[in-house]
Amino acid sequence: MPLDTSTYNLALLRIDGRRWNELRVLRGQIRTQAAADGSSYLEMGNTKVMCVVTGPSEDSKARRGPGSGTSAAQGANAADVVVSVVVGGFSTTDRKKRSRGDKRIQELQTTLSKALANTLHTHLFPRSTISVALHVLAQDGSLLACLVNAATLALVDAGIPTADYLVACTAGSTSTHAAGDERADPLIDLNAQEETELPFLTLATLGASDKVAVLVCESRVNVGRLEGMMVAAADGCVGVRAYLDGVVREKGRRMVAEGAVEKGVSMAMDIDA
Repeated sequence: MPLDTSTYNLALLRIDGRRWNELRVLRGQIRTQAAADGSSYLEMGNTKVMCVVTGPSEDSKARRGPGSGTSAAQGANAADVVVSVVVGGFSTTDRKKRSRGDKRIQELQTTLSKALANTLHTHLFPRSTISVALHVLAQDGSLLACLVNAATLALVDAGIPTADYLVACTAGSTSTHAAGDERADPLIDLNAQEETELPFLTLATLGASDKVAVLVCESRVNVGRLEGMMVAAADGCVGVRAYLDGVVREKGRRMVAEGAVEKGVSMAMDIDA
C-alpha cells in the first residue's frame, strides 16, 4: 500500500501514530548469554537484533575463513575489529535468505567494523582480535541503526574501553526528491514502510555530542533538506543514548544487588594513546 504523505500535514501523525520526532519503543538487555564475553539484545520497534562479542583474544587471522566477517585492520599495535552480520531468512515477510557473501551484508559489515574500530580504544590490545557477531531476527526499518546500537551494548557488556556510546538513528523527509518541497518536515526512526517511500539517511554520533561517526545516505535528497534531516537524526541519537545508558546502569544496579560485584569497585586503565 503506497504511503500517503498528505496525512502528515493533516494530523501531524505518522502511519504508526507517532509524531515526527518520536522514537519507536526501545527494549534492550545486556549479558543475555553467560558464555560470551559480551552480549546484548535490542528491539527498535519491530526490528530485533542479537549481538555477541568475543575478545579481545589472540590474533587468529590464519584461522579465519573468507566468510567469517569483515575486519577493520588497525596494524600490529592495535586490535582488529571483525564484524559478521547474519540475516535470518525469517526476518522479513518475503523470507529471503541472504548468504554471507551478499553485497548488502558486506556493506553493513564494512560500515560497522570501521565505525567501531574508530570508537574503541583498540591500542590497548595490540595483536589481538575483537569479534562482533550480529544476528538479525526481524526487520522493520532502521536496520543499520539497530545493528550499531546492539553492538554498542554488547561491547559495553564485554568491558572493552570506548570513548563513549556509539549510537545511531535514521531520519527521513516527508517529501520525495521529485516533489521539490523545501518545507518538508523531517522524521526520525523510520519503519520499513516509510523507508520504502521516503528518502532517508542513517546517522551515528559519539555519545550525546554532535560528532558524526557514521553517515549513510542511499536516497536522492535535496540539499536544502539534508541539514534538517541530519539535525533530527542527531536529536534522535541523544534519546537512544539515554536509553542505552539506562539499560547499562540498571544492569549494574542488579549486579550490585545480587552481590556479583561490590559497590564502588572500579578498574583503572591508562586509555591515553
